[in-house]
Amino acid sequence: MSVFVFGHRNPDTDAICSAIAYADLLQKTTRPDAVAACCGPPNKRTEYVLERAGIAPPRIIMDVRPSAEDLCRKAVVTASFGESFHEVYRRMQAHDLRAIPVVDDDRRVEGVLSVLDVMSLFFDNEHDPVKSRTVSTSLEKIHGVLGGDFQHVVDPGQHDELMVMVGAMSAEGFTERMRKFAAQRLIVVCGDRPTIHLPAIEHGVRVLVITGGFTLSAGLVELAKLRGVSVITSPFDTLNTVLRIRSAQFIDSVVDRDVVTIDGKAALADARSVVERSSQPVFPVLGDDGRLVGYCFKTDIINPPKQQLVLVDHNELTQAVAGAEDAEIVEVLDHHRLGGGLKSTQPIRFINEPVGSTCTLVARQFRAAGLVPTSAIALCMASGIISDTLFLRSPTTTDIDREVLTWLRGLCEVDLDRYAREFFEIGSALRTKPPAGVIAEDCKEFIEQGVRFSISQIEETGFDLFWERKEELRAALEDFADRRSLDFSALLITDVVEQGSLLLLSHESEALDEINYPRLDRGLYELKNVVSRKKQLLPLLAQLITPTAAAKR
Repeated sequence: MSVFVFGHRNPDTDAICSAIAYADLLQKTTRPDAVAACCGPPNKRTEYVLERAGIAPPRIIMDVRPSAEDLCRKAVVTASFGESFHEVYRRMQAHDLRAIPVVDDDRRVEGVLSVLDVMSLFFDNEHDPVKSRTVSTSLEKIHGVLGGDFQHVVDPGQHDELMVMVGAMSAEGFTERMRKFAAQRLIVVCGDRPTIHLPAIEHGVRVLVITGGFTLSAGLVELAKLRGVSVITSPFDTLNTVLRIRSAQFIDSVVDRDVVTIDGKAALADARSVVERSSQPVFPVLGDDGRLVGYCFKTDIINPPKQQLVLVDHNELTQAVAGAEDAEIVEVLDHHRLGGGLKSTQPIRFINEPVGSTCTLVARQFRAAGLVPTSAIALCMASGIISDTLFLRSPTTTDIDREVLTWLRGLCEVDLDRYAREFFEIGSALRTKPPAGVIAEDCKEFIEQGVRFSISQIEETGFDLFWERKEELRAALEDFADRRSLDFSALLITDVVEQGSLLLLSHESEALDEINYPRLDRGLYELKNVVSRKKQLLPLLAQLITPTAAAKR
């Protein structure tokens, strides 16, 4: 199972670029199975980055809780009606399987066959002298398991119900016994005994099997042709020949057709409720078209492996991909505050440093490993730094960010100054997205002193479009807070040219009345020199929330 490298929900450029770059580093060092993933499509600016870098977008995965199709075994070994015990058992033995699905030519499931089912072909009816010697097969299947030759054959593919008789007694006694049964239902097995061969051919048996590597005489072969008797030679002795003939039986009669299947898209909990109630040894997994895509054993569903995740640009489960709480977090690389909810059963690598961008930390990991990123990955990481630090103008910028960006500048095949200007001119959320899309553009949820809230941030070159859309944005914020059961939602609109922001709130409260910035309108504040959600706005809101939450207690 691959390890997924994920940024936070509603990913921004730093989240996606750090996931791509860190997955690339892991692939080259410790985890060749690392896959960059994201919880939603890239925004316009990130699309521009990936296009300029020539990098494919990360895999979009909205929920890491595995489905039945994720867990099932894809290298499917199957059987089909009309196959013999010998063929199927050898196949199961080669793949160390105790049960396999039975499918038709269109890969639609018709049943399940287990080793116990197959063995019943040998041991059922052992107390009935007729049924215990009856085999449902074809001459073609018998010939296949014996590996001998046809000296003459009639309708080799015909399905027959045959009774095995061994010519091991006197010719007189054998002939008397043989004549009690319908000739076309008999398969006579014996060694080099012409006194048995002749009466069997004259009786017109379905097939005569000559054991021990012997062959039928030319005269008797001609008589067999006249009487329509098939003749097969066997290299084995009589005992082993009989055993192999029994192994040539069709599996059809013992296939369990009352089979439980699992929808490939079924959630693990739903699949578990199905398999827990069944004694079936293997569970075919079906695709949307009803065809077999794989199969699961009960243990695959009851005790599934956990999806491994690497979190970048976040460490709070409220911001992580859905299902992260049930996954195994193996590593975290972040530059935000420590949040709640993250636990591990064993020590993990946890890198959290106060720098301006997660891509700064990823670049440092490249250097620590003694690796030089490709120009494409270098531009990807430079873009994350440019985005999160507003091209080194944000108060979150550190000397480490500056030094790392200088190093990356030498690896990129573009003029970063011109590239940064183009980057910020592209993809205005206010110009291209509906109100709900603006709120979701780069939205993170937080819990502070029991107060649940969200902060969305967009970066614009001026506030003109905001004033035109203020009321619809306010309504979208209120709707988002109500749908997510949040105490309030906030939208920070940052002017990357003037280095200031406007703050729009879905709901005003007593705590937020204490905000020490000019109030321009209901729930709207002017925050001069505030451009960072992480370092400026979040600490301010947390400071305002704390006394109010304490007073309520």
